[in-house]
Amino acid sequence: ADALAATRAGAVLVPGSASARVPPGCAAILCAEPGLAWIKVVALFHPVPPPRPGAHPSAVVDPTARVDPTAEIGPLAVVGARAEIGARCRIGPGAVIGDGVVIGADSRIAASASVSHALLGARVVVHPGARIGQEGFGLVPAPDGLRTLPQLGRVIIQEDVEIGANTTIDRGALSDTVIGAGSRLDNLVQVGHNARIGRCCVVVAHAGISGSTVLEDFVTIAAQAGLTEHLRIGRGARVGAQAGVMADLPPSAEVVGSPAQPVRAFFRQVAALRRLARKGRDGAEDEGTG
Repeated sequence: ADALAATRAGAVLVPGSASARVPPGCAAILCAEPGLAWIKVVALFHPVPPPRPGAHPSAVVDPTARVDPTAEIGPLAVVGARAEIGARCRIGPGAVIGDGVVIGADSRIAASASVSHALLGARVVVHPGARIGQEGFGLVPAPDGLRTLPQLGRVIIQEDVEIGANTTIDRGALSDTVIGAGSRLDNLVQVGHNARIGRCCVVVAHAGISGSTVLEDFVTIAAQAGLTEHLRIGRGARVGAQAGVMADLPPSAEVVGSPAQPVRAFFRQVAALRRLARKGRDGAEDEGTG
């Protein structure tokens, strides 16, 4: 409220309830959802440049690849055999699209990202340095050391998904790793083999989702949280930052801490520990003065 009253902007996007606080000389543009309105305004003034159709002379495109004539293939990019690049896609400089990969229309693969063993839907955004479809982390102990399990599955990324910079999504071992429509993965997220992320989930930076764990729709995983393997996280659950999740969570659960527990229980324990520490400190001071 204070920032609004002091603004020097020529116009602001505000809900009707805030219109009275807009200072004189500043136009109040009333909207029910200012955040959504801001997205539309920015698109008008800073539109995303359209793709420049064709492949850069330094790009390497396999003769068997199917690239829509409206797609852009940037400098030093590689498109493998039998890959399919949809209409109006943009493949950034140095990106690598592996053999047989399918990328849906209006998708963007940014610089130095790599995509293999994967099917991507329409309007998918993959930010720089992301790694999609590499071998998952599966090991079997042998008498003379460790053996790597073959990884034969794919990564399926549905439409309108955004993958952050340097995020890694492993291909499935036998079944597929799946990222549901509309989900958002921040930078530096790790998704293990066979994991299944539902629709419109949010996974924040440095979070790790172990193999074969399932996130139902509308789940939020905060920064640096870790989920062990073969879990099921219920629809709409919220996992706090740095939480360690070691058991299934019901729908709409809200947990924090390691091991993860309900938010209220966690903070009751924190308060109890503080009281105990304070009591111990006070007792030590009493002994010292006695």
